[in-house]
This record gives sequence, C-alpha cells and structure tokens, in this order.
Amino acid sequence: MSRIQPIEYSAAAPEVKAVYDDIKETRHVDDVNNFWKFIANHPPTLARTWDSLKDVMAPGALDPLIKELLYVAVSVTNNCGYCVASHTAAARRAGMTDEMFGELLAVVGMANETNRLAVGYRVPIDPAFE
Repeated sequence: MSRIQPIEYSAAAPEVKAVYDDIKETRHVDDVNNFWKFIANHPPTLARTWDSLKDVMAPGALDPLIKELLYVAVSVTNNCGYCVASHTAAARRAGMTDEMFGELLAVVGMANETNRLAVGYRVPIDPAFE
C-alpha cells in the first residue's frame, strides 16, 4: 500500500476545494494546513470534521483563548504532537503568554497524575461531589 499523500488545492476535487475555501476564509489564511490536506483523501471526513470543528470552536460561552487552551491540554494528554503545535500556535494568536502555557502544562501534568492515582486506588466518589 502506498503512503497517503496530501491533497493540494490545485489537484483537489470541487467538494474539497469548497471546504478548503471555507477554511481559508474563516481562518483568514492563504492555504490550509497539512491536517486538512491529508484528511481530504476522504472528502466526507474532511467536510464533517471541518463543520464540527468550526461549530465547536465558534464564539460561545467560552472565549476563543479558553477553547484553544482546552484543545492544547487534550492534545498533550493524547500525545498528538501535530495538534499540540497547531493549537499552541492558535492559542498564542488568541493571547496565550509563555506564563499561561507553563501553567497550562503544570495543570495538565497534575491532572494526569492525580487521575491515574484515583483510578489505580479505585477511589469512590464522595457523596458531596454528586
């Protein structure tokens, strides 16, 4: 089996170009990043993922910086280097400082440690938390 290749705009099918155009317009960028170019190998996944991401990351009760910080935290925990890089860059554009990034990673590390301890010890949930 050959290795999957990115789908560049010039070689994209019309339905892929439509998603690419929406990404570029929404994010105010000249080109889409590699994540989108690779999942464009399956146009339904590209369209579904973009629509979902655009909806979830849209303005709402949480401001854009908080959403990006959450995305970074989950990406660190899931060990997705690509997502960490992409959403760290987005968080920086939304106002994240080096100090905020350091605190975020400290919280992520602590949460992972205490989560593993609670699971390992099978700690029952306190009635006050329910």
